[in-house]
Amino acid sequence: MAAELTTNLAVLERLVALEGRDVLDIGCGGGGLVRALAARGARAVGLETSERQLRDARERRVDGRARYVVGRAEALPFADGSLDAVLFVLSLHHVPTARMATALREAARVLRSGGVIHVAEPLTDGDYYQLVRIVDDEDEVRAAAQAAIAEAVADGLRRLTCVEYDIGTTIADLHELRQRIVNVDPERAATFDAHLDELAASFERLGEAHADGRWLSQPMRADLLAPAS
Repeated sequence: MAAELTTNLAVLERLVALEGRDVLDIGCGGGGLVRALAARGARAVGLETSERQLRDARERRVDGRARYVVGRAEALPFADGSLDAVLFVLSLHHVPTARMATALREAARVLRSGGVIHVAEPLTDGDYYQLVRIVDDEDEVRAAAQAAIAEAVADGLRRLTCVEYDIGTTIADLHELRQRIVNVDPERAATFDAHLDELAASFERLGEAHADGRWLSQPMRADLLAPAS
């Protein structure tokens, strides 16, 4: 049976109560999810590791319920029991591997009674990943993220539910693909350019042709976790 085609936000809304809640988005990037959370009535906080990474998010802030802080997932700058939900959406695998389990423990520490941890991670499959891995092979870190989740459950977190689904994206051309990949890490530019022929061939082979580019799928897994007590 094919996985459900949906969005990360739709799955999050299905699993986590947002309105009136204090919600932390770890690895918020440009703040798109934080703004969506605020629009749905959450008191949303986005966390990134530097002010430089928060620059775009701060410039686009449009809701007083959204704010941004600098910090790290493995040492959250929040008091015990101060949040209702902690989100890792496409971000746990970016935490250094040795610190992923610590990051999940930190998330549990800052939760109020009844709070939850939502972890949505890309799997090592799908057309989009087959294309991107030419430049940035994340097999090891994505596997490490799943192992960290399993370790956290073994160490006392409860898995309330697990959902597997597909998301998709349309990319107009190789120029847009390069922008996406290099914006995440400028050091990837040289690797992208060195593999341009392979990327071009894969871009034409993978996914589905649409009028505005190639539609590419990415399988996902979302785990909803909670402290044992």
